[in-house]
Amino acid sequence: MRYRIVHVTDYFYSEAVPLCHNEVHLAPRETARQRCIDHRLEISPRPDRLGAGCDYFGNPVHFFSIGEAHRQLSVASHSVVELAPTDYMPPEETAPWEQVRALMRAKPHDENLAVLEHTFDSPHVSMSPELAEFAGQSFTPGRPWLAAALDLMARINREFTYDSTATSVSTPLASVLAMRLGVCQDFAHLQIGCLRSLGLAARYVSGYLETTPPPGRPRMVGADASHAWLSAWCPEYGWVDFDPTNNVVPSLGHITVAWGRDYSDVCPIKGVFVGGGAHRMNVSVDVESMGDSR
Repeated sequence: MRYRIVHVTDYFYSEAVPLCHNEVHLAPRETARQRCIDHRLEISPRPDRLGAGCDYFGNPVHFFSIGEAHRQLSVASHSVVELAPTDYMPPEETAPWEQVRALMRAKPHDENLAVLEHTFDSPHVSMSPELAEFAGQSFTPGRPWLAAALDLMARINREFTYDSTATSVSTPLASVLAMRLGVCQDFAHLQIGCLRSLGLAARYVSGYLETTPPPGRPRMVGADASHAWLSAWCPEYGWVDFDPTNNVVPSLGHITVAWGRDYSDVCPIKGVFVGGGAHRMNVSVDVESMGDSR
């Protein structure tokens, strides 16, 4: 299946900005089931410098600087991706979760080290006994890893309410857990924190959802904006995706942009600017299916 993605971010400033430097994660990355066919950025005012590369986690990243005084900045990302469906995995056939945790630490080779770095605290995800206790209701002794992870995802979806006004980027996980409110970013961080609190590996994934689903399928929460979910690791399958906001294992319709320890590693646009006074931001995302690519 092919998708066309248009992600536009507009900044408006009350005073002129004479200089800004920015880093953006807007180009969809290549994965085992995703291919980025085309990507381009349109930036206004025209940047003095524009560069591209890969970050620590292998995500495509762009950098740009503008030295022209401006009171409006527009960053438009245009992408075309090709996506294959997720293979079905029988949850009860995966290893017990305690065995998954032990295997991760059994052989400290390069691949395991890349997994282990996602078992520690990160800027937006701090482990805690409370998160371990919440996760323990799903991760009962000897339960298969995937069955437990799916149950945890379903419980977050069932017990927490999506509320775009309840939290901000800086809201701690302890508050999200207490309020039972949040957005996709919070729910991804929450499941990551639960898994890490049990000694399991989990990473944050940023991306997009298909804006208009096929006939007969419900519209998922988080469309029309950047979306967030998570991946967790097990030896049989490697990294497996989970979307607690919608209680689904991501497949067709979930387009991956970047992954890292948490939101701070894959923020769509971040940077520094001089001046500007008060400012506001508008974001629009449109993900259009182009049909089967076969």
